[in-house]
Amino acid sequence: MKKVKSEGLRPEYSREELGPGVRGKYLVDYRKGTNLVLLRPDVAKAFPTEEAVNNALRSLMNIAQRTVSSSKRPNGRASARR
Repeated sequence: MKKVKSEGLRPEYSREELGPGVRGKYLVDYRKGTNLVLLRPDVAKAFPTEEAVNNALRSLMNIAQRTVSSSKRPNGRASARR
């Protein structure tokens, strides 16, 4: 009688059953890194879409750039804050 292969996980596997391993198969993808970030629930509620998050961050970048630009002296040095 032939043994029927089960679709579930077995408690143990032999190395031969797993097939040949490929060293470094995902190395290029790993080195590229990722740009995914995990938002806290309160932030995700305020910015429910990728577009909303990107728009908010771009606005913040523009404000930061304008703030830095306006705080520089005419000679290019940043003003001293007291």
